[in-house]
Amino acid sequence: MNLKDVELLKHQYLNEMFSLMNFTEEEWEVIISLQAFRQYKKGTILLKEGQFSKTSFYVIKGCLRSYYLLDGEEKINEFYTERDYFTPSCLVTNKPAEHYLDCLEDCLVNVSTAESETIIMEKFPRFEKLCRAYSEELVVKQKSEFDRFKIASQEQRYINFATKRPDLMQRVPQYQIASYLGLTPQSLSRIRKRLVKTDFNFHRVAV
Repeated sequence: MNLKDVELLKHQYLNEMFSLMNFTEEEWEVIISLQAFRQYKKGTILLKEGQFSKTSFYVIKGCLRSYYLLDGEEKINEFYTERDYFTPSCLVTNKPAEHYLDCLEDCLVNVSTAESETIIMEKFPRFEKLCRAYSEELVVKQKSEFDRFKIASQEQRYINFATKRPDLMQRVPQYQIASYLGLTPQSLSRIRKRLVKTDFNFHRVAV
């Protein structure tokens, strides 16, 4: 990303944020002062197992992935793309991270810390209520998705993934999609071939 693209993305992000709420001039000045934009190259590791981090990331451009290392093998548990927000578990548990976070693409992110969020909450208490409501909604959504994932067949997991996140079909290597879905690359290949043979009309999402 060149400097012009980065500045345009920052501007779009701030405009979107401003449109979400009717900020007062004082609120907006404080929020702007606490914005911290960072660029990371593809392959950059943002968090490692055993580290303690107070940093959260909002993806403006790019793709992050969160994964565990089990017996030396990567087990991917989530992908984060544009408009996704990642908060490390250690912020909630006060324990070192159990997973890794890295960049699958060149990324532009907005970084926030526990300290910056505390400043906003203390100065503008109404934000705390909004953040709590958002967190509760996110927890319910994640639980619902996890429950559906557990009862779905391997094929249905893939169909659900490709339907809900078609952009990732082109951005993420197939072996990583297989890891995320709890499949071997060979099993995923067989599922893809089977869907093509049944003329599932799945070419739109790159089956």
